[in-house]
Amino acid sequence: MNKKIPFFLSAAAVIFSAISLEANASTGLISAQDTTNAPVEKLPPNNSYSPAFIGQTRIAGIKTQTALDIKVLAEGLKRPWGITVLPDGRLLITEKIGTMRIITTTGTVSEPITGFPEVNSGGQGGLLGLTIDPAFAKNRIVYWTFSEKSAEGNLTAVAKGTLSADEKKIENVNVIYRATPAHPSMGHYGGRILVDKTGNLLVTTGERSSLETRPQAQFLTSANGKVLRITKDGKPAPGNPFLKNAEARPEIYSYGHRNVQNLAFHPVTGDIWTAEFGPMGGDELNLVKPGKNYGWPTITYGLEYSGAKVGDGIQQKEGMEQPVYYWNPSISPSGMSFYSGNMIPEWKNNLFIGALSGKHILRLVIKNNKVVGEERLLADQNQRFRSTMQGKDGALYAITDEGRLYRIAKK
Repeated sequence: MNKKIPFFLSAAAVIFSAISLEANASTGLISAQDTTNAPVEKLPPNNSYSPAFIGQTRIAGIKTQTALDIKVLAEGLKRPWGITVLPDGRLLITEKIGTMRIITTTGTVSEPITGFPEVNSGGQGGLLGLTIDPAFAKNRIVYWTFSEKSAEGNLTAVAKGTLSADEKKIENVNVIYRATPAHPSMGHYGGRILVDKTGNLLVTTGERSSLETRPQAQFLTSANGKVLRITKDGKPAPGNPFLKNAEARPEIYSYGHRNVQNLAFHPVTGDIWTAEFGPMGGDELNLVKPGKNYGWPTITYGLEYSGAKVGDGIQQKEGMEQPVYYWNPSISPSGMSFYSGNMIPEWKNNLFIGALSGKHILRLVIKNNKVVGEERLLADQNQRFRSTMQGKDGALYAITDEGRLYRIAKK
């Protein structure tokens, strides 16, 4: 286990380490000419907890050197939440109220796509994450998550359907999975979904934002507070870590999560990365491995919103994974994506996260599974950035709670 280090020594060390890194724009590593050295976070942390290792928080700041062309392509969307790219380059976007829209890269917005199961859009619920089938060009299948109301309460559900030829509705809808147990809470649904390299679905859930349900993140008998791996028919996927554990749900891939609203594959390694909301402070970036326990609510770098400690107020425990990186105070990390395009070479393999309460897009430079540089983009827009996605044209696209779609490209 890594030994805790004093916070002020940690900050100084990461500044020095950033100065000494070599330039390599083609791989997206931090370089001497694009570092500002000082961490981008200027506010004091919510507590005096120390990081477990140098570089776990408040890493050196960096600055994009490429001149950027930033445009608002669309406005007036109804709380957009999820975004994915169609084979022809257009963007398919969920709206929290229970519809989807298709938007071109020049900003033409379709009429609402309908036909979805009823969603409970109260609180943090609604029509959430989405992804398309790898063979979408032939089968037109879309997968999505949503908050579903049941007799016992609300839950995160996974569905699939076929986008009609006229692109006006979803047909052949089938709810393939429900993350039980349900609860009356309308928070912490998680809700991101992707198809992995084996053709199975990865789905994130939250622990449902209740002191009553919080411990379920640690329970292998609950689907809440987890990363799940299921087949396209909603069954436990082959190769899952708990398939042979009679006391665990076989669909569980990892556990001990608070509220995972993002999910991305590293474009080179294929590794699974997530970020999740901490309580007051302690938002986390995690490298997700099968069968691992990510600690919530036993360990955290955050506090209760009252200012009290969470549980025993510990940040490390044997058998529980440390976050690769954390933010304190919180930035509320939502949807994220890696950049693998050629339009902006210095961004190659960087991670871009939409920050809600932070009201910016976070750019992280990652080397050897460690964060070595951090930048805040579009902080002057005063928008709650919900998700990011690289387009087929090499531009970065982002949606906001306020209903905007941004295109960020090279000038």
